[in-house]
Amino acid sequence: MALVNICDVTVLNNPTSFLKPFQFEITFECLEDLPEDLEWRIIYVGSAESMEHDQVLDTILVGPVPGGKHMFVFEADPPDVRKIPVDDIMGVTVVLLTCSYRSKEFIRVGYYVNNEYDDPELKENPPAEIQFQKLTRNILSSEVRVTRFTIPWHDTKGGEADGEEKMEEDAAGVSEAGMPAPKISEEIQARITADLAYERAERERMTSKGPLTDPGNIYPDEMRHYHSEDSSSLCMP
Repeated sequence: MALVNICDVTVLNNPTSFLKPFQFEITFECLEDLPEDLEWRIIYVGSAESMEHDQVLDTILVGPVPGGKHMFVFEADPPDVRKIPVDDIMGVTVVLLTCSYRSKEFIRVGYYVNNEYDDPELKENPPAEIQFQKLTRNILSSEVRVTRFTIPWHDTKGGEADGEEKMEEDAAGVSEAGMPAPKISEEIQARITADLAYERAERERMTSKGPLTDPGNIYPDEMRHYHSEDSSSLCMP
C-alpha cells in the first residue's frame, strides 16, 4: 500500500500565456511519518517522437514529511522553446507531475496541454514565425491521467528494499493512466516491468490526437465512454 496519496491537484492561472509559469496546488496525504524527502518534478513533453525533448521544468524536495495532509504550490518556469521542435510547439502535448521517494517514482499525474493562438485571425492565418507572446496555454485539468507504481517504502532488517517496483491498476482492471485502450491492453501488461517502454507508449498515445477543438476530441471514438480519474478522486484509501 502506498504511504503517500495525492488527494487533489488544482491547476492555477489556467488558461494563461504560453510564457507564464506553470502553477499546481497540490494536496497530499502521508499515512505515516517519512524520514526522507519526497521529490516532486514537473516535466514538459516537448515531442512525442523522442524523450530527448522532455524538459524537467523544476524539481523540489519536500521533507522529512510528518503523517497527515499537506498542501503546497509548485511553480515552474515555462519550457525553453529552443529545445522544442518547431513543429511540436503548437497543438496538443503533455505536462507531467511526478513524485518519487528514495529515487523511486510512485505516482505520475499527466495532463493534456493545448498551445494555440487566441486571436481568430492568427488562428486562421498563422504567421510563419511563431509569436510566443500571443500563444495561449490551456491545461485540460478535467482530463487528468494518473499512473501509480508500487515501490519499496521501508528497508528490511538487512537493509534491502522491501519489494519490487511495479505498475498498479485500479479495481476495475483499468490502467491508472485512465485510458484503457482495448487494442493495446495486452501490450501494456507486457510492459509493466519495462517502465521506459511503457512511458514512451503512453506519451505517444497522449500526444498523437491531432488538433484540439474540444476536450471530447481527445479520445478516439471507441474510447470516449471511458472516463479517467478526476482530480477530486485522486486520494485512495
